[in-house]
Amino acid sequence: MHMDMIDIPTHLIDEDTDQPRYQFDEEALQELMRSIEELGLLSPIKVRTIAGGRYKIIYGNRRYKACKTLGRPTIPCIVSTATDERDIYLEQIAENLTREGFSPIEEAEAFDKLLNDPRFASSIKFLSSKLGKPESYIKNKCELLKFGVAVRKRIVAGAEIRKDKLTEDQLLPLKDLPLEHRDSLALIAAKDELPVSDVKKIARLFKDASISASTKDKLLFKSGRELLETWSVFELNKAERAKAQAEPKPAKPAKTTGKAEQPAAEQPPQAETNRVERALQKLLAAIPPADETWTELEADAIVEREQFVNDINQLLANMQRQADVWVRLRDAVQAKR
Repeated sequence: MHMDMIDIPTHLIDEDTDQPRYQFDEEALQELMRSIEELGLLSPIKVRTIAGGRYKIIYGNRRYKACKTLGRPTIPCIVSTATDERDIYLEQIAENLTREGFSPIEEAEAFDKLLNDPRFASSIKFLSSKLGKPESYIKNKCELLKFGVAVRKRIVAGAEIRKDKLTEDQLLPLKDLPLEHRDSLALIAAKDELPVSDVKKIARLFKDASISASTKDKLLFKSGRELLETWSVFELNKAERAKAQAEPKPAKPAKTTGKAEQPAAEQPPQAETNRVERALQKLLAAIPPADETWTELEADAIVEREQFVNDINQLLANMQRQADVWVRLRDAVQAKR
């Protein structure tokens, strides 16, 4: 491919409005202008010829903007004779990948265009080989497009957690959630500056199929800290239920044979009393002391609130029936003194 470098009149150069990079930091642009004023343009921009004796930028839009704002009459340019749209777009991406300020969402949109625009019809494998990026890198960037506009505006490069900003690592744990949960949780993560480890915990909470959709909707009104407390209580309760299910059930007493065996109805009163006493001791051992340290914080962290209230009501009803039986038995024993 033949290329020349010449000074081209600024008014003959057009920006490429379809190029991958469109976000320009004003502060960085001002800094570039100061550098050009002091030292000149150290790196030429790249253009291609178009109809009417004009030129369109392949890369260097920011340098072009700075020179134009400064009123420079000409700009040093590398002139390319490339005409293949896909090759030109790939070159634009490759150039921007080497420069600061090319945002993750700009990368994602550029990759998506190459994969889905009929003009390019590329595969992830092809892009990986041309751009020198792993296929997983390209796939993860494209996952960012699952989020809405409000979230996309907050995506920044790097791993630093900043208020009202989002990194790719913060977003990826949320990517497979339904849109109504995905975006809301992302905005909570941005507002509360949640580290990636906390976002992963909250994502697991919202992926749990045992929690109803209506309950998850209500959880979206909580702060990041409150969501983490809910996750902690939920995991603790789940672990306790699993432990209870794993404990072996007490074996049934073996049946005895011989002359001493009598039908239950014919057992002497003493045997019946022993059976009741054993049941009482077993019940006393099974009921733990009341935990008076429970506070409204634990109540606020309950996930399945409606189910929790129903379970308490059932527990109280069962306890009341148990209490009625033991009161009658106690009164009967006292009456025989």
